Amino acid sequence: MLPLEAFKALLAEPRTLVMGVLNVTPDSFSDGGDFLDLTAARDHVRSMIADGADMIDIGGQSTRPPGKTYGEGAAEVTEDEERRRVIPLVQALIHEFPKAIFSIDTVRSTIAREALDAGAHIINDVSAGTSDANMFAVVSQMQAPIVLMHGHGPEFTKEKIEDYVYDEVVKDISVWLRKRIDIARKAGIPLIMADCGFGFAKTPEDNIRILKEHERFSLLGVPMVLGVSRKSTIGRLLNNVPPKERINGSVGAAVYGALHGAKIIRTHDVKQTREALKVVDAIRHAS
Repeated sequence: MLPLEAFKALLAEPRTLVMGVLNVTPDSFSDGGDFLDLTAARDHVRSMIADGADMIDIGGQSTRPPGKTYGEGAAEVTEDEERRRVIPLVQALIHEFPKAIFSIDTVRSTIAREALDAGAHIINDVSAGTSDANMFAVVSQMQAPIVLMHGHGPEFTKEKIEDYVYDEVVKDISVWLRKRIDIARKAGIPLIMADCGFGFAKTPEDNIRILKEHERFSLLGVPMVLGVSRKSTIGRLLNNVPPKERINGSVGAAVYGALHGAKIIRTHDVKQTREALKVVDAIRHAS
């Protein structure tokens, strides 16, 4: 397992970090089915690392929400199927890329424990521990970092995106995340990151608002992860182009986020995102 102090040192670097996405699912909204084969997954990880990914986020179950805005929601995946997709892959990748950092995108504590045992380093729980009451205990016991996201899990099951109404979206998300961060901290988790959940349980207008005011999430006092990559709001702004044609728009949103408090950018397009952020960081930190 990655020494905690080494990961803290990485977070302390002044540059924006990049988290590359590896979905080993048949139904993810952007790249479903692309990397089901072990060889394809391995080749993609190799490419992302070469392109400058600081960490790789592996997901075995699509988190695509239901509702007319998104299309049909992702199919439920059994625990055994998620295990079959993720654990052997983690073992293989850790063996081939021993210096790489791997995050596991799961809401199941059993999968989290097995992935960490297999050598993964970070848990990315898009339900912020609300889907599985044992998640925080497992991550605390393993002394692993965790990412807590707003907008997915048992509290967010409405079919129509328009049914999600916030009094003040940035404030409401911040209050919700702060509660989850406090619970995770009390559980003994040593390093907590947060994600505002761009594209989850929010209208396109909400998504634009939380991006515009993203710097306000810095008040949470934890590193912020931002996932805008190829999301439907980006597609909507670009005349409803399909996911793989949203790269330029996604990079633009990522750059804005990096300039407004995002420490880690989660992306399908590592090379383009890394190059843009490298220029932005150089300008931002120039003496």
